[in-house]
Amino acid sequence: MKRGKRYLNAAKTIDRTTVYDVAESIGLVKSAAQAKFDETIELHIRTGCDGRHADQQIRGAVVLPHGTGKKVKVLVFAKGDKAAEAEVAGAEFVGGEELIPKIQNEGWFDFDVVVATPDMMGVVGRLGRVLGPKGLMPNPKAGTVTMDVTKAVTDIKAGKIEYRLDKTNIIHVPIGKASFTEEQLADNFQTLINAIIKAKPSAVKGQYLRSVTMTSTMGPGVKLNVAKLM
Repeated sequence: MKRGKRYLNAAKTIDRTTVYDVAESIGLVKSAAQAKFDETIELHIRTGCDGRHADQQIRGAVVLPHGTGKKVKVLVFAKGDKAAEAEVAGAEFVGGEELIPKIQNEGWFDFDVVVATPDMMGVVGRLGRVLGPKGLMPNPKAGTVTMDVTKAVTDIKAGKIEYRLDKTNIIHVPIGKASFTEEQLADNFQTLINAIIKAKPSAVKGQYLRSVTMTSTMGPGVKLNVAKLM
């Protein structure tokens, strides 16, 4: 893969054979984020889980203290009082059955997170094939299937992110933007890593966190010292 001059210059500041502590990693990743837009700072966490087993799955959500720096559009499936509650809480889109053909047939995906009340999951379930692959299917573990739609929408707007294993047992999550201060990124990082450590499945044997890499959207990865995180 051919890399641009900006990436190659940034890569020279990082020793690929070294593992860094959190503060050093944040400093290196921020300085390497030289794109003309505000790059997202991400974590890629390789775990010792085997996601093929239900008792080794990881899925949850956490509210980052300083948010993600991204404006999130929320779609809520609800009716009656709960629909009105979602609108007051600030959800961009609220509806029910009438939204199915719009999403299914017209390919409408102008939203980032989907919340649903439990009584609407029969309706939402019909969208499983289109929402599932995009990671948009509401889930009780992530707090997106709930009767407390006010809290769900408020938390998402405040910077709630979902974490889950991908098919290769890696967790990919944002912790903020390159424009954040180092202190803000450190707070977000610690909140997230604490939640993931707490979510360790009891069935996992051996090393839980195999590697943790921090990177910006266009920058090189920086490996963290995993031993200092546990």
